[in-house]
Amino acid sequence: MTQADYFEILGLHTGSTVDEIKKAYRKKARLYHPDINHAPEAKEIFISITEAYEFLIANFDNLKSDDEVYRQAMEDWRKYRQDRSRRRANIYARASYVSFKNSQFYKTTRILDGTTIVISFIIAIIVLVYSVYGYIYRLSHPIPGIKKPTVFAFLMFLTLGMIFFIVSFIYLKAYLETSKKHKRKC
Repeated sequence: MTQADYFEILGLHTGSTVDEIKKAYRKKARLYHPDINHAPEAKEIFISITEAYEFLIANFDNLKSDDEVYRQAMEDWRKYRQDRSRRRANIYARASYVSFKNSQFYKTTRILDGTTIVISFIIAIIVLVYSVYGYIYRLSHPIPGIKKPTVFAFLMFLTLGMIFFIVSFIYLKAYLETSKKHKRKC
């Protein structure tokens, strides 16, 4: 198979991003997992999309390289990883969809991981602190020629900061609970 074939299996164009590859894989894995799709060809399609996903993620940086680097990456893939990828996909195909979805492999397809959630939580706190501090500072240190900041603008920034904080907190809490459940299972 070629790079274009792998993209085509996932229903993507060759210029797709890593996030698009992950999203397409999750969608196709749900659609073709043999535990959900009982069609005779579902298992082989599931194995193919898993192989395509693994190749594209493992070689994403080499896909845009020159022909020699790409050719070498493809050759290495065929020699060392393609068979292993197909065997792992076969194991996932035999497992229930719930077990597959809870596997570490599937979890790598998440776009929002713990780091992203923690960073967004920190940014939300910074927005809240700077909204309050900035408003108080501007009231106590007016700039000549510019009128004082309005309460409406302050409340708008404070509300946006609170919404961002609450959403980030909910995602952080859900992520921590999921992580705890996973650790208890292991």
